[in-house]
Amino acid sequence: MTEKVNARCHCGTVKFTVELADGFNTIRRCNCSFCRMRGAVVVSAPLSGITVTQGKDKLTEYRFNTHTAAHYFCSVCGIYTFHQRRSNPNQFGVNVACIEGVSPFDFHEVTVADGVNHPSDGGGGTAGILRYSPVK
Repeated sequence: MTEKVNARCHCGTVKFTVELADGFNTIRRCNCSFCRMRGAVVVSAPLSGITVTQGKDKLTEYRFNTHTAAHYFCSVCGIYTFHQRRSNPNQFGVNVACIEGVSPFDFHEVTVADGVNHPSDGGGGTAGILRYSPVK
């Protein structure tokens, strides 16, 4: 059973729906050079699971290194929305902060994928766990 959620960039120019095949069970971060700087928590969606409903012409694409992963950003506010994965080109990684009603701080533990030693290069696995403990 898939879960369909609404998502958007910060300014609302880009809006899209996401079909999550496994809810938020695939939540993770990555420690590769790009993801370290981007800092997003992502969740998986199948390649057919994203429908851009507004602002497709305002998405800009960035590729680096092997040029396999395609990262998409709103050209107005600069927010990373989603990317087609290098580790599994049949999947998107979706910025959970773009999903309506969801914050990266909703997840107390987030697995960090070892993107420095990428699975496509013979490495991979888990680099660590990121924990969030709110101060009350």
